[in-house]
Amino acid sequence: MGGLRELAASFVVPGPAGVAVRDRLRVSESDAAVLAEVGMFLGSLLAGDLAERSRQGLAHDAAGWAVRKRELTGRSSARWAGSITKATHDQWALARRGQAAHMAWLRRQIASVEARLGRPLGAKADKRAGLVRGYATRSEWHAKSRRLHTLKDRLARVEADWAAGRVRVVRGGKRLAHTRHHLETAGLDEAKWRQRWRAERMFLSADGESGKRFGNETIRITDTGQLSIKLPAPLAHLANASHGRYLLDATVAFKHRGEEWRDRITANRAVAYRIHHDVARGRWYVTASWQRAIAPVLPLDAALARGVVGVDMNDDHLACWRLDVHGNPVGEPQRFFYDLTGTAAHRDAQIRHALTRLLHYTRRTGAAAIAIEDLDFREGTSREKHGRNKRFRRLLSRFPTAKLKARLVSMAAELDIAIVAVDPAYTSRWGAQHWQKPLTTPTRTMSRHDAASIAVGRRALGHPIRLGAPPRPLRHWGRTAPPPQHQSDGAGHRTAQARPQTRRREETRPHIPGPRTGCAPPDRGAKAGDQGAQHRSGHPAEHEFWQQDPLPLSL
Repeated sequence: MGGLRELAASFVVPGPAGVAVRDRLRVSESDAAVLAEVGMFLGSLLAGDLAERSRQGLAHDAAGWAVRKRELTGRSSARWAGSITKATHDQWALARRGQAAHMAWLRRQIASVEARLGRPLGAKADKRAGLVRGYATRSEWHAKSRRLHTLKDRLARVEADWAAGRVRVVRGGKRLAHTRHHLETAGLDEAKWRQRWRAERMFLSADGESGKRFGNETIRITDTGQLSIKLPAPLAHLANASHGRYLLDATVAFKHRGEEWRDRITANRAVAYRIHHDVARGRWYVTASWQRAIAPVLPLDAALARGVVGVDMNDDHLACWRLDVHGNPVGEPQRFFYDLTGTAAHRDAQIRHALTRLLHYTRRTGAAAIAIEDLDFREGTSREKHGRNKRFRRLLSRFPTAKLKARLVSMAAELDIAIVAVDPAYTSRWGAQHWQKPLTTPTRTMSRHDAASIAVGRRALGHPIRLGAPPRPLRHWGRTAPPPQHQSDGAGHRTAQARPQTRRREETRPHIPGPRTGCAPPDRGAKAGDQGAQHRSGHPAEHEFWQQDPLPLSL
């Protein structure tokens, strides 16, 4: 067991704390023009407020927040000002967390490169001693030393921004901003790119407020599906309804969780709405979201009371197997495939379809929990760890770990199925070593992934992955045999000794017939019968008249 890292304990993943549903808005041309104008105007206000918040840095406080909100109220409305300042605060906090994560990643990379640069060329890794492998060639060592200086320069700049409270945010997305310089590669022209850029920078989001009519005064959706927007003061001339509101011709009907949404707005409970434009499809969408009461986390023993479905996640399928409470595989292995090529919408639909089949299979088997590896490849995809193995790095980058786990938790919560996260260490290796060959039959082809799903399930249940139970205690009439290496205590003390009150414990162990020793007493067993009545060697038959009795030895 030397060199194996300590395994983390399994735990039940908490359920989601919020709900979001989406519906398409089939707007007219006039409605689309009004939405675009309002969204661009509010987006410009958000950009200015974010710049002001970034300039304040760490000196920001509640008083500064109030000043910014009062300025925005005069230019729009009180509710729009509250939504804009809250979105600004959330964006700055998100950028701050990303900055901290980037700093931690740079420090890990620098430590990894320095450790490998300190080793001799071609040196092998020694896990027991905690030594990493050295670089293979002198040219690679030189290139990595240059990369080390680059990483240190980046870390110095990020640390300076962190100390000053300065964040860097690209409204509209850094990827889309870089696409502007590669329009031919992206298959776009300047007009189409500009249209996407404007759509991404629009702002049409409003937080709900409990106690107000239908849970939101800024973007209101009634129980009949009518959608209206409170216009900012400079755009009040676009209103077509009372109180400076614009009523859209399109109606909203949430297909998913529609009853739950309708119950909330009927009770005037808070619901947040966001309207956005998908330029590629030419469609408008509205998203409703609200918070829900967090369900208590189910204890691990209660979640595993009816067994578990172990799942091994791969880049193209989910391998799973049902295990009973004793850790024994039940039935046949299952594989649910998905294709992660193509557009983001296609990949999202593939993952959702695979998880739906997994959840339905879990319900059919009667299990109440799904065991999945607590995977996190943020550290394992670096060039320093798998620099030469580009194929493996691409494989890790295709793993939809975050999206799959988040969607699985939210979908399983609706079916009252618990998600148990286990430590992923050695599951594939030990599963293939101890379960792949024993479970392979002429009618069943086992893969490493099927065996890994058993390893994941057994670890969740608290059973060891590797086969081999401790020896059963035997009944002893005397002392046990010495260790097999030699007839002494050199291999350790004898673990089983006869008790002092045991009879005949100092004598030779008797040969007692029975099924355990493989022998049977006379007139017992399958060969029982009158052996003397058969013509066999050593078993005379009944006396015939020609048979002579033996003479007495005394004569």
